[in-house]
Amino acid sequence: MISLLLAEDDPALGFVLKDSLEAEGYAVAWHPDGEAAWAAFRDSPPDLCLLDVMLPRLDGFALAERIRATGSDVPIVFLTAKSLKEDRLKGFRLGGDDYLTKPFSIEELVLRIEAIRRRVNGGSGAKNGGGLSFGSYVFDSKNLKLTGPAGSTDLTQREADLLALLLRRRNEVVPREEILVQLWGKSDYFLGRSLDVFVSRLRKYLAADPTLRVVNVHGVGFRLEA
Repeated sequence: MISLLLAEDDPALGFVLKDSLEAEGYAVAWHPDGEAAWAAFRDSPPDLCLLDVMLPRLDGFALAERIRATGSDVPIVFLTAKSLKEDRLKGFRLGGDDYLTKPFSIEELVLRIEAIRRRVNGGSGAKNGGGLSFGSYVFDSKNLKLTGPAGSTDLTQREADLLALLLRRRNEVVPREEILVQLWGKSDYFLGRSLDVFVSRLRKYLAADPTLRVVNVHGVGFRLEA
């Protein structure tokens, strides 16, 4: 059973989240403040963390910093009413895997958890010889290889990271700022131009399958249609 660490100080929301996620088959350890959640993490590291940002005693961002300082790569999802772009970017810079703004539906939260778990377990498509199958391709993220109708292509680490992110969020628009922060650690004009180059490369690599498209949603981000 997949274990979740839930840090949420709102008792009503915490109860609903714990009850709903347990109904979905997850084991949920719920703690109402950051220090209690930190102690629970050290005692029994979970498979995934759900952290409210505005926590008493130790806020969610500080808690995430402590978790990452241990060397853990456990997935972290921030749950917060703070919707400013700067807050979202800070969450990703601290090693967050996703950022969900309140109010949100339980269905959306579950889908995001499942998407992260698929990525952690090697992808969201069919497995093929240790790789991830999508369209006419097999993506081997561990060995940085993309195999398709025209043969095998060696990817750079950044190309592989970009493809993995787009596959994880396939058919969903991924904001440019989020991609930049996750891949480069920050967002600026020049890195944005570099991102455009990497997207162009991915389009070239995937050109042999007309059912696959990396779409530029102007002013927003990119979507892998697969």
